[in-house]
Amino acid sequence: MNAIVRYGPLVSRIVAAIAGGYALAALASVAALALPVSQPQAVLTGMLASFVVYTCAVIWVFAVRSARRAWTGLVIVAVPLLLASWSVWTGGHVS
Repeated sequence: MNAIVRYGPLVSRIVAAIAGGYALAALASVAALALPVSQPQAVLTGMLASFVVYTCAVIWVFAVRSARRAWTGLVIVAVPLLLASWSVWTGGHVS
């Protein structure tokens, strides 16, 4: 069998777990700054939430049926986090 066909889905899942999980964790950490709490509390919340988000992303990637579903799930979760993070990056809530 061709190595790409055989190992492609596995490599895709590994990349999704490492890069996608990291991206979601980073977005969750920044998105926490949009919460209506003090900035130090938001930073702490974002840091702690990022560990949970990364762990859940890795579990999700290897629990679903296909690599395509894994990537789709990561993108679906990333969109609202990106919107919340965008408001922080453009100076929406953090002073």
